[in-house]
Amino acid sequence: MSDATNPPELSPEGDTSIPRRRATNRLYQEPEAVTWARKMAGLTKRALAQRVGISEQLMGEIESGWRSATPANLIKIAEALNCPRVVLERKRVPDDGQDAA
Repeated sequence: MSDATNPPELSPEGDTSIPRRRATNRLYQEPEAVTWARKMAGLTKRALAQRVGISEQLMGEIESGWRSATPANLIKIAEALNCPRVVLERKRVPDDGQDAA
């Protein structure tokens, strides 16, 4: 539903009947860290997806930041890559504007 304050996003063809996908802004993972760790482990997206038990498409979306890995899948990804989960987690910034100690 759109209104004057919240117009719909246009598809590449300018058609408003088909909503355009947006990357989520609430990611559990740091996409670049997942890609880096996968490459360091010498795995393809397909091989990692098979080890984790998810589709290759979902793995690609997790690495690109289009989709967030569930906490359970992030644990499985870390285990499959033999790396600590914290390496793959998105770093949080305090909401109150104060520096993290």
